[in-house]
Amino acid sequence: MPIKIQSDLPARTTLENENIFVMTEKRAATQDIRPLKIAIVNLMPTKEATETQLLRLLGNTPLQIDISLVRMEEHESTHVSEEHLEKFYIPSSELFKHKYDGMIITGAPVELLPFEQVDYWDELCRIMAYAKENVFSTLYICWGAQAGLYYNYGIQKTPLPKKLFGILPNKRAVKSDPLMRGFDDEFPVPTSRHTTVDRKLIENEKDLIILAQNTEGEVTLSKSKDNRSIFMMGHLEYDTDTLSHEYWRDKNKNLPIDLPQNYFPNNDSEQKPHNSWRSTAHLFYSNWLNYYVYQETPYNLV
Repeated sequence: MPIKIQSDLPARTTLENENIFVMTEKRAATQDIRPLKIAIVNLMPTKEATETQLLRLLGNTPLQIDISLVRMEEHESTHVSEEHLEKFYIPSSELFKHKYDGMIITGAPVELLPFEQVDYWDELCRIMAYAKENVFSTLYICWGAQAGLYYNYGIQKTPLPKKLFGILPNKRAVKSDPLMRGFDDEFPVPTSRHTTVDRKLIENEKDLIILAQNTEGEVTLSKSKDNRSIFMMGHLEYDTDTLSHEYWRDKNKNLPIDLPQNYFPNNDSEQKPHNSWRSTAHLFYSNWLNYYVYQETPYNLV
């Protein structure tokens, strides 16, 4: 089944060229079905790229998805036009008027700042508070995951000696969980961050379960016991060339940056990288939508 989006959203052309079934609002109105309502709080500066990445994964399920893109009112975006935001996004004040089956809070390039110094932190806290009562399952990604752990449990992030960067191998930390159904014993996760969360702090929180860890023992995936909060420290949504763009961006600015691990063939940055995480990404989002969103929500959201 398709994702329901505005007919002129730029992501539509890309998704249709990839044979992802998208449905415009006009056609969706003719179907007698209650789609899953998913809000995406897009904190990434490259908003249009992130829209496409997430919609690609959300569209690969048998469920019909109604998407609301959400923008922060207390932050001025500089990498996307105001026209795009006004046309395709709702402000957080509009978000608070509705209930949603699921919500995604993305990463953001602010991880070296204390949370309280992020200009939209108070607004994001209001969104996370709202989600506790009005969203059945919230997926927090990368910095969003760290923000969610800090807001909900007081778990602070800590800086790493250097950027954790590349396609990192991960292993299950539990034998069985619906979110990881069908996963291989070891699976790759694109990672790009300067901070981490102490594993012991997560282990000591009785409401949290660790689901996966990288080969260094760092927590990659955790969740609340009621399945209403999912914390993913990596970027399964990334395109094949996203890490390449990040590498060359920093390299061209003469910033300290190592080659991303397990990414360029033969560690040669002139070679085109291969995508080794695509199937994991589709499986992860399908499992989240099916087991933690669709199976848990009532037909009527009230």
